[in-house]
Amino acid sequence: MKKTVVIDVVGLSASLIGEHTPFLKQWVADKQLSSIEPMLPAVTTAVQSTYVTGKWPTETGIVANGWYDRIDCEIKFWKQSNKLVNGEKIWERARQLDPSFTVSKMFWWYNMYSSADFSVTPRPQYHADGVKAPDCYSHPSDLRDRLQDALGTFPLFNFWGPNANIKSTRWIADASLLVDRWHNPTLTLIYLPHLDYCLQKFGQDLGKISKELHEIDDVLKDLIQHYERQDTEIIILSEYGITNVSKPIHLNRLLREAGLINVRVEQGLELLDAGASRAFAVSDHQVAHIYINDPSCAAQVRSILEKTPGIELILDKAGKQKYHIDHERSGDLVLMADADSWFTYYYWNDDAKAPDYARLVDIHRKPGYDPVEMFMDPANPLIKLKAGYTLIRKKLGFRYLMSVIPLDATLIKGSHGRVGTQPAYHPVFVSSRKGQSSATPIPAVEVYDKIWEALTAEIPQKIA
Repeated sequence: MKKTVVIDVVGLSASLIGEHTPFLKQWVADKQLSSIEPMLPAVTTAVQSTYVTGKWPTETGIVANGWYDRIDCEIKFWKQSNKLVNGEKIWERARQLDPSFTVSKMFWWYNMYSSADFSVTPRPQYHADGVKAPDCYSHPSDLRDRLQDALGTFPLFNFWGPNANIKSTRWIADASLLVDRWHNPTLTLIYLPHLDYCLQKFGQDLGKISKELHEIDDVLKDLIQHYERQDTEIIILSEYGITNVSKPIHLNRLLREAGLINVRVEQGLELLDAGASRAFAVSDHQVAHIYINDPSCAAQVRSILEKTPGIELILDKAGKQKYHIDHERSGDLVLMADADSWFTYYYWNDDAKAPDYARLVDIHRKPGYDPVEMFMDPANPLIKLKAGYTLIRKKLGFRYLMSVIPLDATLIKGSHGRVGTQPAYHPVFVSSRKGQSSATPIPAVEVYDKIWEALTAEIPQKIA
């Protein structure tokens, strides 16, 4: 099969390819840029799962980056087991055709316990004393050690949080090149998260994100030139485009005002008790799942949502089927925000009673996605001194909480997740193969077919 690399440049849309990405602009020039029709939800784990299976969320079961587990009565975000993704993966199909086929999965999500030959994914060490130490997980397990010996420890705190920057993306790119040199996989999947940070913080403001655009351009130059020397089919794509927003919607606060949310008070702080709540929202960018534990309040919930400005779609069973998101993990209702809005997870009404994790980078305990984790609290002029003092305590071995995250959702200027965005902000698809372009957007499920065409380019189609 033909050696192929798929480089996922998160947040990349045609609107960003220009003077601030000179290499990419030149490389794309003779390769017809196509767009991908945004799918619902246009979020990382759902889209990636569709790309590698050719199936909608209704079939893969990946209805968001997190959802409510109705058995455990817990909201779970950013889980890593590949067994959560239903459906045959493209590399599993390829092995049936070519037993010598191998795949390297570099930071694409659901990267633990998969059938990939080589994989690396973020995985911090959680020590008994409360310390979270940077690290990553790999298969085979010694691959992590080889990569960190060569490149240094994976820069976890540059992968997400207030210090997120090009260092993590550069590490992933360099690690991908090493795996390619060491193992020469047939298919390589590379995830480059860099643009996700600046676009959510500043939106489509090229004046504020030009530095980040140049940085990702340099990384792409190194990757593409390497794979061109290897005579590799190259695909550049993204999962979604990011558009400007200015209006956060606090769904759980609305449901709480109606008496539908239960909280537990621990040491004066409020914790959402999902299992004891009559109804609640699990928010994920511009999409939210509404779970209703008490069917008698369903009409009340819908009435509240219908009266809430900023909600464009309220999907019931039939609506979920129409948008290919009908699955047992989905909420009883699925919401989509309008173009200028996004959904927070906030459920408290008094910031003094917000849970301790609200002011931390804590992607697993928060009952929803929190993009504000990319900021240090701008209202506190001593916040950097506080962070520095906390780091000193950490180095001395004391317990610590890096409580630096603000509770101001209006800081966020860019979001994603919805369908119906303008073509300039669609995710992109570019292939080094001729004939891969499309005058109309490519459905997300057909990206799988495009990757398969690249892999089987040298195989008679009757066999492929």
